[in-house]
Amino acid sequence: MQLQLAIDLCNTEEMLELVSKVHDLVDIVEIGTPMIILEGQKPVQALRKKYPELTILSDTKIMDGGMLEAEYAIKAGADIVTVLATAPDATIKGAIDTARKYGKKVLIDMINHPNFKNRVIEVDGWGADYIGVHTASDIQGEGNNPIDELRIAVEVVKNTKVSVAGGIGMDTLPNIKKIGPDVVIAGSKITGSSNPRETVIKFQEIIKA
Repeated sequence: MQLQLAIDLCNTEEMLELVSKVHDLVDIVEIGTPMIILEGQKPVQALRKKYPELTILSDTKIMDGGMLEAEYAIKAGADIVTVLATAPDATIKGAIDTARKYGKKVLIDMINHPNFKNRVIEVDGWGADYIGVHTASDIQGEGNNPIDELRIAVEVVKNTKVSVAGGIGMDTLPNIKKIGPDVVIAGSKITGSSNPRETVIKFQEIIKA
């Protein structure tokens, strides 16, 4: 199981400072959607320039223009781009085709999909690299979590790796680990920590135990 660090509420300078503390401990660094809305793909470009070997995900959440927007993120330096499962089929397939053209990867984000299981089964055969189980930040405080959907995804996928995000901390990580996703995504529990490096080490201890 890999650990992906999601960075949302930073500017580029703050992001680079944070990554300098943990880049050797995480498997994937995600430039989150809030950063992309604030600064475009510039944080991806800056991260790629400083860390040429780092695996970078640009959380583009593509909903339209799959080929074009995937290409923008990939040319900026992203290894992985995200497209929403609620997007038209042609948008998702266009993003996948573009990623294949450049030797990069796509994550299909299942956030808030009304027909979760059937859509996972459907998109599992389209050639994406990851299906993302994702509980929106706006509803996490209402007791919602990605556990139930994660169980479904892990059970039905045949071709695609599964990632999971949604307020994951060290308290919930052991139960998530038991279900067996390929990637666990942690954001604020690390970025909001007083010692992000120590927190990442503790996450990895649980993952590798």
